[in-house]
Amino acid sequence: MSRRLLPRLLAGLLAGLLASQAQAGLFDDEEARLRINQMRSEFSARLDKLEAGARAQLELADQIETLKAEIARLRGENEVLSNDLANANKRQKDFYVDLDNRLRKVEPQAGAEAPTAAPAPAAAAVDPAAESRDYEAALTQLRGGKFKEAAGGFIAFTRNYPNSSFQPNAHFWAASALYQLKDNAGAAEHYAKVANQWPDDTRAPDALLGLSNTQQARGDTASATKTLERLLAKYPSSSAATIAKQRLKK
Repeated sequence: MSRRLLPRLLAGLLAGLLASQAQAGLFDDEEARLRINQMRSEFSARLDKLEAGARAQLELADQIETLKAEIARLRGENEVLSNDLANANKRQKDFYVDLDNRLRKVEPQAGAEAPTAAPAPAAAAVDPAAESRDYEAALTQLRGGKFKEAAGGFIAFTRNYPNSSFQPNAHFWAASALYQLKDNAGAAEHYAKVANQWPDDTRAPDALLGLSNTQQARGDTASATKTLERLLAKYPSSSAATIAKQRLKK
């Protein structure tokens, strides 16, 4: 009886051992699959982070380039302001020198008999000293951050001295002051006047860039884009065109 049971017991033990080993193998495979899936998830998460970091670096590089161009433009504007102020001072000094020379020529004839009919003075003569003084005053207010006073001063200048050589700059600085005051419609009017009436002036490219800013501020993206494209086509080598390129990419 025991001899018959022994083979059966051995066979049962062997079958149980094989089953446990197979089950252990199944558990090992399942654990390996879980580990592989976990590694894939971790790798995918790291890859997403790397891609996000790369995109952020590219965007940051674009922003840095745009800021550099904007800083260069602002430095240029500051130099123009300083140059305008120096020119205004020079014109005022030249006027006084010229006036002094004329008075010196007239003084020796002071005792002479006055002519019977004095020539009539020139009509609507512009005082160069007043012109320089008014322009200089508006520039000083602009540089001091008094945008409301500066805007009023430049607008008054454009009306009082319509034939002045400072007209393009006066309109441009009036627009800049109005833009700082969030008066986008008023700023756009003066920027457009510079770009359309004095297209060969050095301020024209910056005027188009400023016009685009006012259009974008009013939510008119289509017009802002067209203005930037116009700037690139007409003044491709200007510093304003560099900024326009960066903005059009976005």
